[in-house]
Amino acid sequence: MPKMAIKLSSPDAGGFWEIPILYEDDQLLALDKPAGLPVAPDKPDPNQPNLIGLLHKGIADGRPWATSRALSFLMYAHRLDPEASGVLILAKSKSVLVKLLDLFGSEQPSLIFVTLVRGEPSQDRFSVEGKIGPFPGRPGHFRVDPRNGKRARTGFEMVERFAGWALVKCAPLTHRPHQIRVHLGRADLRVAGDQIYGGKPLLLSSLKPGYHLKPGHTERPLIGQACLHLELLVLPHPVTGEPLSISSPWPKDLLVAIKYLRMYAAIEGTRTS
Repeated sequence: MPKMAIKLSSPDAGGFWEIPILYEDDQLLALDKPAGLPVAPDKPDPNQPNLIGLLHKGIADGRPWATSRALSFLMYAHRLDPEASGVLILAKSKSVLVKLLDLFGSEQPSLIFVTLVRGEPSQDRFSVEGKIGPFPGRPGHFRVDPRNGKRARTGFEMVERFAGWALVKCAPLTHRPHQIRVHLGRADLRVAGDQIYGGKPLLLSSLKPGYHLKPGHTERPLIGQACLHLELLVLPHPVTGEPLSISSPWPKDLLVAIKYLRMYAAIEGTRTS
């Protein structure tokens, strides 16, 4: 099957996105959400373009991708942080949306994220359980809050260790805002490029011996925003009940970062997969 994509634009914001389609049938549409594009309107900046708003506008404007599918409804059943990329599944009808929401509410879907973290995990596999709630006085921030937070648990697995960094797979069993980043913080690990929670950008100059930047140039980080990618979503199909597995390839910045980490910060015998 040829690769397909949905083309979206926001002339007022000067943005254009070509969103790859990862999976589609009569009931579902799964897209490869790009990093930096919020799924839904952002409270601090409601005028910022968001994926569901652009999709709904495309349906209302009768864009070819919408009319060819006879779409009149499209809604997400789970969220991704604005900085995150990867699999986003949407329902094509309200009845299917209800079934999808029931699946996510019962914690049946399996979500596997991949991230690059700063720090040295003490174990190859571990889990963090801690209720998560808003951080008072810090809009858009969350923290572990045993008294007022909502139940949250995340499993972690080391994929590859580097000098000062680690590639980690994350399996959230619940779906709270910023859950993975908050729980990694409890383990004294910071997601690369995550300015909200103290994650520093990954710079080639910090890895490559003898790195020199041309005069008048500014170094661009290998990872400049929170590195969080939903690479796999597994769930029973909400209509047929058959197993459904949807995967997303790693984004280019993560692939490039891992290439340079293997070049300049490799630790022998630490790659597990």
